[in-house]
Amino acid sequence: MINVGGLAIGLASCMVLLLYVAYEWGYDRQSKNSMNTYVVYQHQKASSGIMSWAWTPGALAPEVAGKVPGAVASHSSYPAAELLSYNQNYFKKDGVYSDPQLLKIMDYKFLKGNPSKALQEVNSVILTETMARNLFGSEDPVNKVIKLNNAVQLKVDAVIADIPKNSTIRFDYLMTWRLWEKQQPWIKTSGWGNNFCLTMVQLQTEQDINKVSALIRPMLANHQQGATGYYTLHPLSQWHLYGEFQNGKSVGGKIGQVRIFFMLAFCILLIACVNFMNLSTARSEKRAKEVGVRKAIGSSRNSLIGQFMLESLLLSVMGMIVAFVLIEISLPYFNGVLHTALLIDYPDWKFWSVFLGLTIVTGILAGSYPAFYLSSFEPLQVLKGMNLRGSTSLSVRQILVVFQFVFAACLIICTAVIYQQLNYIKNKSIGYNKNNLVELPVQGSLTGEGKLKLLKEQLLKSGAVIDVTYFGRSLSEGGNNTFGVSWPGKNDKEDIFFNYRSAGYDLSKTLGTSMVSGREFSEAYTDTSNVIMNEAAIKTMGLKNPVGTVIQFWNRPVTIIGVMKDFVMEDPYSQTAPLVIYHDMKQVEVVVARLNPAQNISFSMDKIKEVTEKLNPGFPVETKFVDDNFEQKFQNEKLLGIIANWFGGFAIFISCLGLLGLALFMAEQRKKEISIRKVLGASNMNILTLLNKDFIKLVIIADLIAFPIAYVIVNRWLSAYSFRVSISVSPFAIALCLSLIIAILTVSVQSVKVAKANPVDALKYE
Repeated sequence: MINVGGLAIGLASCMVLLLYVAYEWGYDRQSKNSMNTYVVYQHQKASSGIMSWAWTPGALAPEVAGKVPGAVASHSSYPAAELLSYNQNYFKKDGVYSDPQLLKIMDYKFLKGNPSKALQEVNSVILTETMARNLFGSEDPVNKVIKLNNAVQLKVDAVIADIPKNSTIRFDYLMTWRLWEKQQPWIKTSGWGNNFCLTMVQLQTEQDINKVSALIRPMLANHQQGATGYYTLHPLSQWHLYGEFQNGKSVGGKIGQVRIFFMLAFCILLIACVNFMNLSTARSEKRAKEVGVRKAIGSSRNSLIGQFMLESLLLSVMGMIVAFVLIEISLPYFNGVLHTALLIDYPDWKFWSVFLGLTIVTGILAGSYPAFYLSSFEPLQVLKGMNLRGSTSLSVRQILVVFQFVFAACLIICTAVIYQQLNYIKNKSIGYNKNNLVELPVQGSLTGEGKLKLLKEQLLKSGAVIDVTYFGRSLSEGGNNTFGVSWPGKNDKEDIFFNYRSAGYDLSKTLGTSMVSGREFSEAYTDTSNVIMNEAAIKTMGLKNPVGTVIQFWNRPVTIIGVMKDFVMEDPYSQTAPLVIYHDMKQVEVVVARLNPAQNISFSMDKIKEVTEKLNPGFPVETKFVDDNFEQKFQNEKLLGIIANWFGGFAIFISCLGLLGLALFMAEQRKKEISIRKVLGASNMNILTLLNKDFIKLVIIADLIAFPIAYVIVNRWLSAYSFRVSISVSPFAIALCLSLIIAILTVSVQSVKVAKANPVDALKYE
């Protein structure tokens, strides 16, 4: 049971992790031409190095299509949630504006409608299968008319299969680029300095990527005088795994986490195999006479090796059956934790090949050492009663136990450091009070300044909130960046990257932050030509007396009226970026409100919904807590911690199974010795100490080996963060104490039973 249980948990853990690795590896590879598809990255030289992002001008895609023979280029907006309605069905889901070329590049599976005619008309839309079912139920949606934001009529051209979860470009409906231009007239006239869309390029198989890259690289400089930026092609199939750039070069990304999980998968399986070897060699004395008799009546060593390997394979197959049940039971939980759609694809021969292959390899690996060791016994010696507790077998078992606990201790230390880092960042000041702060999207009739002002008045009057302001994007979102800021004394050769946001009145009061100097926007002034800067911006510009300074923002003069304390918007792990805040109510996207602490939260949320629905009927009220949005930034670290917890626990459990088995056999071997000691006066505590001390020594040795290995691993992991916790003694102390307690408890389960046994039972047959 111990052998099969250990192998089953090892195989199940390995397969779940490999399913996740395969899921991540399959990102953006669904299209048949995915290996010839590229995302265009823009690189800009700045004082901090070369900055890279996948935002490009709208003019780039037509230029690529015209200048690169054979290339298919498409531009599309980033997904944005808008309201679609049909009769009484209303859904606010993510939509993308693009051109028909995207359908050729991404090779979406059409379920209904004609692919060649899709997105040809301005007011047309393609729905995903789930979106079509939500809106139309069992009706055929093709050629039906739906409404966008309760205003624009769209004709359904087609229905496509749902976008796979492991696709970076995900949406629920696809609209035409021309419709976006119609809604946003500035798009047609925007130049090469305005980066607002994603550009994808698909090449023909025989095209030389180096020649195409050489054509695309200088396009920005060719169209914008003095531009220092350039474009490169990044493979779509590597976008998810290698999406992080430093100084214009891809330096990795999610691939690091995938590698960790891949290594973890096989390490856990290896621990299960080590367990099997340990227990098999520990049973050597019991099987020594069997080997002697078999050899004496003519069995060859090869046939004995075959017998032991077959036994190992049979146990491995039994473990595989149990593992299969464990995988099916655990997958729904891990899908919830990992936010994935992992499943066992029963018709897929690749899954069964890997699963059966792992089972066979596990059986051979686990059974190899016991088979060769047991088959090496000399028949004459074992039949005469040779003591087989030799130094070789014992030392090998010791090495195997040490290996198991080295891995377990490393996982304990890594998990502790991950949670320390997570708590450090979460408790680090972000510059404003995110508690009881909520956001509502500016949509429908709320887009007018008059309606927003009325909304603020009625929200305050309701008593649900105590402060209200407006902001250009969600407080936790990135985007809206520019190089278009100049100031007196600026080095013309130096490009500085600034964030920019539009904001309403009472910003610092609502956020719970403060002004370092000057004032914020106020109804008592006309602030259309005034801006507020954060501390990082003032430090970057080197202004000693910033308030009253006139700077250039998008080639127009503006006056700095205040300096606001730095607050975190995008990455909580990095330094706060310079920020320009201006006042333009046409460019605010969210209403930010602070709930009244004297009121019940449910009451406040109901009041907000009631007031908003009255002013903006026909639109669902989506109120989000800023605190919840901020938590999303820690998903990778939380995921890593949860996985390390679970599979570290599995590794420790398998190691404990091995220790329990070894303790059982050790106690059996030393039963007479223990009985004699008790007859001669040894106490139960003496016996417990005798049985436990050897195992405790092994665990301490394992910890001493694990400490430097774990230190190197966590130090390398922490080096990726600008703000990081220092490596303290506590994770190592936790690992030492935990591994010792686990080992002592595991071994003591058997030791106590032996120590309390009546010595007469073991000695009466002598």
